Amino acid sequence: MAPYTNLEEYNIEITNEVKDHFAKIMDDLGEDVTREGLLKTPERAAKAMLFLTQGYKQDAEEILKGAMFAEKYDDMVIIKDIELYSLCEHHMLPFFGKAHVAYIPNGHIVGLSKIPRVVDVFARRLQVQERLTHDILECINTTLKPKGVAVVIEASHMCMMMRGVQKQNSVTTTSGFRGQFEKIETRNEFLKLISADLS
Repeated sequence: MAPYTNLEEYNIEITNEVKDHFAKIMDDLGEDVTREGLLKTPERAAKAMLFLTQGYKQDAEEILKGAMFAEKYDDMVIIKDIELYSLCEHHMLPFFGKAHVAYIPNGHIVGLSKIPRVVDVFARRLQVQERLTHDILECINTTLKPKGVAVVIEASHMCMMMRGVQKQNSVTTTSGFRGQFEKIETRNEFLKLISADLS
């Protein structure tokens, strides 16, 4: 059996800079960064932060363009329950939940795995949920030029759960609609389908 291999790659210079910043922060908080349990924490934290913000180095439009196919299908395509994990830009604490994305093709469809990848590209940046919803919506609308696009995100925010108001069970929902989804009947069909258990 082959040994475990970590496939994540990091720029050593940037990783070391971020690691030094984390060590300084930990020291400022009163921790002893030389104790055994924390010796590698600054490096781990640096790599985690670089991983969680890798969306800055990715191009969502190119991801979609790389898997567009001419197709006459012109009914609704829905990818629902897409897991997402992001960082709130106000406190750099996680928010997480699900995205539901739909589009109505206009001569082209896109590989189904590309929609979740687009969600990840924008989620792996410092974000607010409202802008994340808009970024996903506009990327698909601009690149695919479909007859309509819909995005709904439901997420829990650690900045509300761990600090501040400390409401552990609150969920924030944001939505955006373009084209045919601006018609109430099309929008209602989408909302009904993403809330239905079809299994």
